[in-house]
Amino acid sequence: MFKQKKTMKMIQTFLFPLLLLSVTACGQQSATPANDQGQPSTAAPAADKQLTIGIAQFVEHPALDAAREGFIAELAKKGYEDGKQIKIDTKSAQGSMDTAISIAQKFEADKVDLVLAIATPTAQAEAQTSKEIPVLFTAVTDPVEAGLVKSMEKPEGNVTGTSDMNPVEEQLKLVKELKADAKTVGIIYSSGEVNSKVQVDAAKAVADKLGLTIQEAAITSATEVKQAAESMVGKVDAYYIPTDNMVVSSIAAVLGVAEAQKIPVIAGEENSVKSGAIATYGIDYTKLGEQTADMAVKILSGEAKPGDMPVETQADMKLVLNKKAAEKMGVTIPQSMLDRAGEVVE
Repeated sequence: MFKQKKTMKMIQTFLFPLLLLSVTACGQQSATPANDQGQPSTAAPAADKQLTIGIAQFVEHPALDAAREGFIAELAKKGYEDGKQIKIDTKSAQGSMDTAISIAQKFEADKVDLVLAIATPTAQAEAQTSKEIPVLFTAVTDPVEAGLVKSMEKPEGNVTGTSDMNPVEEQLKLVKELKADAKTVGIIYSSGEVNSKVQVDAAKAVADKLGLTIQEAAITSATEVKQAAESMVGKVDAYYIPTDNMVVSSIAAVLGVAEAQKIPVIAGEENSVKSGAIATYGIDYTKLGEQTADMAVKILSGEAKPGDMPVETQADMKLVLNKKAAEKMGVTIPQSMLDRAGEVVE
């Protein structure tokens, strides 16, 4: 009997610390955020470390601003809120490649945890500078042509992101719907932006089957936008503005000429339509930013590495029309277009 009691006491002495550890561990696990299936979330940020995210934006205009704000808002929804779990350092290159490189060098020196590069030039600057820091890009038309990734499916390295490649052929078809007798479309673009050249080449590739001829006007600075638009007066039946950062940031200059000369303007993205172009068929940049944030969460949580994450595009496209802009440019939008529009700016 004595031996049994002694044995039981030894077992209790041995098991009690193990039981205490087990209860403690269970308490810690229950504090871990759960995903929609009730399983612990791998995306939850560490409570003891504030991560730093650098955002490099090439220039400020509505489309790029929307991508940035969508990115930040979606991160907050996922538990990565600026000033709490993360610190966001946002910088604009103001349209200067030299400044974009300086920003990339600063983020590299600061050893930020992740960089978001908005637009092709800043993405190129970050990719050339940062070899270890994860780099996500957004609002980049052709990341392969820009030298950012090996392929869309397998980027490799430390860079991946979301592409804003727009449906150029579908957008040019809008010219014919608005002005059936249109023959020549003028495209103003920056000669220094790879993404713009890709879109011009795409337009030229499909123009013939649409019964259109493309006239190009390449610029090297924003101050040349108005002059380029004026040089096409009397030669083109419509303007097409691709997702060119320099031109879009100065689109008011094109719109001024277009309204005075009654030349319709088709845009590469919806924010340009909201600014005064007549129509586009394309993506939502806020949603593109949100999509990029979802990729960022996977990287920050350690769930995935950039080089293994395919470049993503946006599947949902919508027709956006601006009735007031059409009136200013002497164009009547057909009812068939209004009926299928995803959004109409009055």
